[in-house]
Amino acid sequence: MADTSHPKSSVLPTGGGQALIDPSDALILLLDHQSGLFQTVKDIPVADLRRNVEMVARLATLLDIPVITTASEPNGTNGPLMPEIHRDAPHAVYVPRKGEVNAWDNDDFVAQVRSTGRRTLIMAGVWTSVCVMFPALDARAAGYDVYAILDASGDPSEMASRTSLARFVQGGVRPITTNSLLSELHRTWARPEAADLAQLYALAAPNYGAVIESYVRAQEAARQSS
Repeated sequence: MADTSHPKSSVLPTGGGQALIDPSDALILLLDHQSGLFQTVKDIPVADLRRNVEMVARLATLLDIPVITTASEPNGTNGPLMPEIHRDAPHAVYVPRKGEVNAWDNDDFVAQVRSTGRRTLIMAGVWTSVCVMFPALDARAAGYDVYAILDASGDPSEMASRTSLARFVQGGVRPITTNSLLSELHRTWARPEAADLAQLYALAAPNYGAVIESYVRAQEAARQSS
């Protein structure tokens, strides 16, 4: 079972937030988002996948959530990490691996995770069925609460992604999507970062970007006519 001693600072007197992610206990792990692997992804359009990963990186920066990135062998056929991650999350810590497929097999990676003191791990990666699945299950076995961002991850087939989802649920890993993660960590518009968070919704849900643009234009028109 996961360690429940961490104070749930985001729980309200009503009990709201009790079952949700506490940003102060969250750690984001972005695993093997590499250019070569992107070419094998078939269960989600690669443009959508990259946009969702970008949103996660920007959200982590905005809410001061630590990020760890890693790649098994960036000099090989899997290719380098997508540059948007470290561009949008400059505080992210990159942990090189020595060829291990499972990041949890790497002592340096696990030590970096433990050094944060955080017990809620939010993972995404390529492939979902391997690069996310293996460390997610091992982290659960080590007592962490683990979430897998399914649409910031990708697999070679729909069958692989459906099987991954089933195995996540069986193993106690909680599936989540980018827009759900954004809203769960956002929680309320009554916060100083609200305007910046609103911009992230256009990445997680592009049609919502059109809603924002229409609203802003209507407000401008109303001011001009008054």
